[in-house]
Amino acid sequence: MEDTNSVAKLIDSTNCKIQQLQKAFAELESHRAVTLNLKWKELEEHFHGLERSLKRRFHELEDQEKELETKATKAREMLEKREADVLAKEEASLERLQVNRDAAALAVSNALKKHRRASSVELAVVAGEDDAGVTSSEENSASVVTTESYSEDTEDNSEVCSAEVTSYPLLDKLCKDMDSEGLHRFISDNRKNLAIIRDEIPFALKAAPSPAGLILRSLEDFYSMDLPNVDGKKDSNLLGLRRTSIMLMECLMVMLGNDGISASDIISEDVKQQAKVIAEEWKPKLDALDMNSSNGNSLEAHAFLQLLATFGIASDFEGEYLSRLIPMVSRRRQTAELCRSLGLTSKMPGVIELLANSGRQIDAVNLAFAFELTNRFYPVPLLKSYLKDVKKFSSPVKPGNSSPSGQIEVNEKELSALKAVIKCIEEHKLEEQFPVDPLQKLVLQMEKAKADKKTAAEVAKPQPKRPRAGGVANGHHVVTFAAANKTFYPNVADGYPQYVYDRPYVYPAPTDNRGQPMLAAAAYNLPPSHGNFYGNAYHYHAPFLH
Repeated sequence: MEDTNSVAKLIDSTNCKIQQLQKAFAELESHRAVTLNLKWKELEEHFHGLERSLKRRFHELEDQEKELETKATKAREMLEKREADVLAKEEASLERLQVNRDAAALAVSNALKKHRRASSVELAVVAGEDDAGVTSSEENSASVVTTESYSEDTEDNSEVCSAEVTSYPLLDKLCKDMDSEGLHRFISDNRKNLAIIRDEIPFALKAAPSPAGLILRSLEDFYSMDLPNVDGKKDSNLLGLRRTSIMLMECLMVMLGNDGISASDIISEDVKQQAKVIAEEWKPKLDALDMNSSNGNSLEAHAFLQLLATFGIASDFEGEYLSRLIPMVSRRRQTAELCRSLGLTSKMPGVIELLANSGRQIDAVNLAFAFELTNRFYPVPLLKSYLKDVKKFSSPVKPGNSSPSGQIEVNEKELSALKAVIKCIEEHKLEEQFPVDPLQKLVLQMEKAKADKKTAAEVAKPQPKRPRAGGVANGHHVVTFAAANKTFYPNVADGYPQYVYDRPYVYPAPTDNRGQPMLAAAAYNLPPSHGNFYGNAYHYHAPFLH
């Protein structure tokens, strides 16, 4: 607005300027020696024309400015109105959401109450049949009334505890009866819900007369079922049983960690002595294991260390001996917490250094982060060293002597190493220090090359000849068979570990192949099949089943 006023003042002063110019022109004309062709009237007319043009343009600009201000005012009013509408709709949506949330919470609460009553009735009926055979209708009615009253009286308890205890009444009954074999069978049969069962077992163990004694009973067949390897793999039943045993020990440890429970009340001195006897029996079997062959994923070593941690008997064994077992379980998710429970924190620098020097730098990096030792063991140099070592060990012997199967093994090793390093970088947020883009591009290139080779191999594979339609030779149908050309590749390269860290803390869904005993003629009394579920809450890939 100030600029407009200044322009208007300048236009108004035009007449004054013209008069001054007229005086100057008259003075100039009085001193001229030659007659000028230019007349003052012409000059004056020219300047007045310029003045009229400027004023007209100025008024046009003023009108445009007013029009723009009017439009801007209308736009602001419209935006404010829309903003008010949005806020009103948002408040209405929040109110509806709150109403729906309250209704859903009420529905869930009612459903939980009905579920608790039904489960309690089922538990009472099962217990009555086991204790006294067939009960009369009057006794059943009394049981129903009693359990319903009990359920109503305990509604104020924690919903989590109530739901956990009553979701699987049979689980509570098995613990109450100290039935370790039935407990193994129950876990195997319900392995599709194993994540839920794992959370319920600590609550169900409270029903056992001796929770620690029940867990010790569940370990009886840990080695008695030990069968020889077939094609480098152990019996899947044995692996399932061992993973379940480890899980049960972990659940007992969770139960001991709950508030209001004293470890000395649950684990008596007599139970500790029994645990020591089992540990002494297992110890010589561990001495026969090879640290490299276990690849940081040994169930036997994990079970031994978990036994010591759960029953509090680690002080009866030398710390140096226990620290030598850590590399055998370095890839397992519970390793860091297990080391702390065993009092091995001071031994971890030596363990990490051993892993870094034995070609297992990724395990070293994970433990360095878990125990805050990254200022001593730098993660990025360790990861680069791992990739360099893999490249060195996976180099083919000579270009002329490398077989197709050997080259495939080399490529698989490098691809697995790259993926493991990328996973480690992302887990520990090391992207700024070690960018993953070049590694991911290399992975894509290798996977593309792998797919191209597979396609080329499929095309080059000889196809079986088809019999002629209705073709008959000497009264006999002519049929041609072609044997399938199969190539078998080893799962894991010898001499160097491969890392696969896609291990969600869940159990895979059940499969139909429950794993038949590998030696049909063996005189072992095998417990129920565990299939391929993983009782220690890990997803183990095929190369690490042992």
